[in-house]
Amino acid sequence: MAATMASLAAPSFTVSRSNAGGAPRATLAAAPARKAAFFGSSLTTSKTAATKLQKSVITKAVSVSETVAVADSGLSDRPMSKTVLSIILGGGAGSRLYPLTKQRSKPAVPIGGAYRLIDVPMSNCFNSGICKIYVLTQFNSVSLNRHLARAYRQSSVGSEGFVEVLAATQTPTDKQWFQGTADAVRQYAWLLSDIKNKNVEDVVILSGDHLYRMDYSDFVKTHRSTNADITVSCLPMDDSRASDFGLMKIDNTGRIVAFAEKPSGDDLKAMEVDTTVLGLSAEDAKASPYIASMGIYVFKKKVLLELLNDRFPTCNDFGSEILPGACEDMHLQAHLFDDYWEDIGTIASFFEANLALATNPPRFEFYDANNPIYTSARFLPPARIEKCHLVDAIVSHGSWVADCKVEQAIVGLRSRISEGCTIKRAMIMGADFYETDEERAALIAKGGIPVGIGAGSTISNTIVDKNARIGKNCTITNAKNVQEEKNEEAGYYIRSGIVTILRNATIADGTTI
Repeated sequence: MAATMASLAAPSFTVSRSNAGGAPRATLAAAPARKAAFFGSSLTTSKTAATKLQKSVITKAVSVSETVAVADSGLSDRPMSKTVLSIILGGGAGSRLYPLTKQRSKPAVPIGGAYRLIDVPMSNCFNSGICKIYVLTQFNSVSLNRHLARAYRQSSVGSEGFVEVLAATQTPTDKQWFQGTADAVRQYAWLLSDIKNKNVEDVVILSGDHLYRMDYSDFVKTHRSTNADITVSCLPMDDSRASDFGLMKIDNTGRIVAFAEKPSGDDLKAMEVDTTVLGLSAEDAKASPYIASMGIYVFKKKVLLELLNDRFPTCNDFGSEILPGACEDMHLQAHLFDDYWEDIGTIASFFEANLALATNPPRFEFYDANNPIYTSARFLPPARIEKCHLVDAIVSHGSWVADCKVEQAIVGLRSRISEGCTIKRAMIMGADFYETDEERAALIAKGGIPVGIGAGSTISNTIVDKNARIGKNCTITNAKNVQEEKNEEAGYYIRSGIVTILRNATIADGTTI
């Protein structure tokens, strides 16, 4: 398959402390991410993924030519590009991420300075050789649809692949919006029997709001080598977060024998297992005595259709209804993912996951030449940095940062940070457009405020959404440690102690928040 992929984002400028605590260093690349460990029927660590992607860069794009290495893989007559289809769920209303989801869906939320959350599962699919992709959307999907159309055109996936957005709609047979993850897939299940999907054997169900790098070919290999009906990707979990996830018990072959969705109290304690069976040390197993579902599944196509249409036609959710029911008489297999994974479900988790990208070394790295994260091509100039002090920061392309201090921060596309500013523990999402010097001068002459952060301002413990206009000498630090405050009329919102400046908001000169 020869195809033209949407462009990789142009390199951002990353500044980190040296490991010895010395002078900061600028990096454009990092060591390849640690390989994940997986298990199947024998609970042994799998070898390097069977599918290899050969990538070559061409002018203003990335040409992806895929050759499938199938030695000892069991996939020699069942190539991923033809027999595996992916469905990425766009998520619900994203109320826990509000106000970032006020005008966009969760997968469309910017992350890492230059990307959107949807780029992560999309890129994982391409890097794994999966080129048949449906994206199901429902809430605030305009910006997500626009991004997908720009970044992942038909030329990205070749003649046999596709990227199609399926929006929630009402039909003569389905008069309601998506009622849950399973219901969303059910409403479009008829597409799995479409002629272009006749060779599809397995369906990978993914979430559009997780941050991780995963080779799904290993996932599918576990599924096929164990002849499972359903395979669930999982990871060890500690007490503090276990009740937020679907938990499972397994036997000594990795087969799931019990499944409970977000248990608490005695039900939670009943799901404790000896996680040394996953390869954890005794100390780590004591700290993480649960096996949590990542919300990522592989179904045999015929099993998925049977469960949705015949056995559980009124069930709306995979984790709380379909999987526990199927566990009783079907073969559910666990697949261990032993690498970085984060569910970006709340303002606090989103904020900390972004700041962690700028640490040294980061737990997740966008810069991996072997498994790149793709996004929309923008063709912006490099970041312009003048007389600045930068520590543990990512400054994205198209930005202009002048005579200021930036520490533990993400500075997004087209950001403008003026003289004398202090930015610490903050995420500046940037802007969708530039204002010329003439336009900025005219705004100031009229008493207006240009896009960006005005001179002398201090920003900390804050997310600044796109196109925000922050005046001169503002202090936005939540010094009073307010945990929750709704003040959209004034242009900001506080959740979990983190200030969010709303998209397109204007903050007057001298404001203190």
